[in-house]
Amino acid sequence: MRIVLLGAPGSGKGTQAKRLMAERNIPQISTGDMLRQAAAAGTNLGLRAKATIDAGNLVPDKVVLAIIAERLAHPDAEAGFILDGFPRTTQQALDLEDLLEEMHTPLDAAVLLDVDFDILLKRLTGRRTCSKTGKLLNIYFSPQEEIDECLEAGGELIQRDDDNEETISNRLDVYHQRTEPLIDFYRERGKLLFVDADGPIEDVFERLTEALA
Repeated sequence: MRIVLLGAPGSGKGTQAKRLMAERNIPQISTGDMLRQAAAAGTNLGLRAKATIDAGNLVPDKVVLAIIAERLAHPDAEAGFILDGFPRTTQQALDLEDLLEEMHTPLDAAVLLDVDFDILLKRLTGRRTCSKTGKLLNIYFSPQEEIDECLEAGGELIQRDDDNEETISNRLDVYHQRTEPLIDFYRERGKLLFVDADGPIEDVFERLTEALA
């Protein structure tokens, strides 16, 4: 099974990818993780990526593709892979398509984890960390007893600086402008699968595995 996971920030791509990876015994290939690992390993591509990131710039598509190609050549990806975080634009999707054709490993599907905008906003702006336990909570969705447990232990609910509504709205706007065209790209190729990603993690995962069956 070779898939790309699509979805806005907060749609649960990382969470569902990890569950799918454990069930299917195939790697989750996150471009962000790979860039950090390549930089830490001191590979030629990794050092090029690190220099770009340190300068505050986006890593060129060619470098990202080369790192993906290296990763897909590992034995654990022979049975399949889950691409998470790439492609983000139509051009990246075209480049990825060419790469996978060269490697004789075409995609089986692109799976869109679909969530309503207002729910995404609450998932992202509602995130808090308990200062006492380090537990991740959400003021909108976490059970009240979990929130009370943190507060009664003397903890505070800490919000990350970049989890404010203005920053989150900007991130979602960028997603809509740059990444949403991928939906049409994969639909035209007959590879798009929709999964309703609203609700408990277990329910979403069940819908995901049904879509991939």
